[in-house]
Amino acid sequence: MRQLVRFQEDLSVNYCKLVAISADESKVAAAYRYGLGASFPFLSDEKREAIDLLGIRDEVEGEYPGCAVPTTFVLASDLTIHKIYDGWFFVGRPTLEELRMDLRELMSRRKNYKYAAYNRDEIKAVVCPAEMWLDGAPPLGASGNPTGHGVVQWFSVDDGYGVIVDDVGDSIMLRFTGIPGLGYRTVRPGTEVEYEIVKSPTGVRCAVNVQVIRGPEGKGAGSLTSGIVSGLNQ
Repeated sequence: MRQLVRFQEDLSVNYCKLVAISADESKVAAAYRYGLGASFPFLSDEKREAIDLLGIRDEVEGEYPGCAVPTTFVLASDLTIHKIYDGWFFVGRPTLEELRMDLRELMSRRKNYKYAAYNRDEIKAVVCPAEMWLDGAPPLGASGNPTGHGVVQWFSVDDGYGVIVDDVGDSIMLRFTGIPGLGYRTVRPGTEVEYEIVKSPTGVRCAVNVQVIRGPEGKGAGSLTSGIVSGLNQ
């Protein structure tokens, strides 16, 4: 389990998740999770429902009834089982490198797994490379794209995207890469903006070259914390 805790940070940037299930009561599982410093969920199967459903109840245990055979399931994104590790013997439990190889195999099935999937003009028009803004924000509409005006409805600092509502009430997708500047840029809800409109390969209207007119009353336009302001497009 300590190995998985060491692995959790790598997984957090690779679209993968961990979950541990034990037969311990929930408060014991929570204490164990806290003691390990784990950020992933520890679920309690105190009634042994999951153990029996998965067919991993240990029926030869001589000391404690209702135990599970230590088992690791590697699941694909659709929750189908990719691989099962039987940890009855310790050597049957997966190493971090084995799990990494399993996840690499699963990730390689994605259409966007390779760099070439992103290095396409139609993608870079929506997910703007930082190099596009090296000389600052170009004049609005200079690229020939249609322009718009609206107000930021919401923006997720954690995920780096949000929504602008234009003057007729339609929604425009906003990614932080569409805000001219370097580093991670954000913008507060309620900020009045002008922008250029491009369409994603799936037809979603997206805002790029987003230029701030004014922030919400009494607040700056963009902020990661109360002391760090970004995304002001000065």
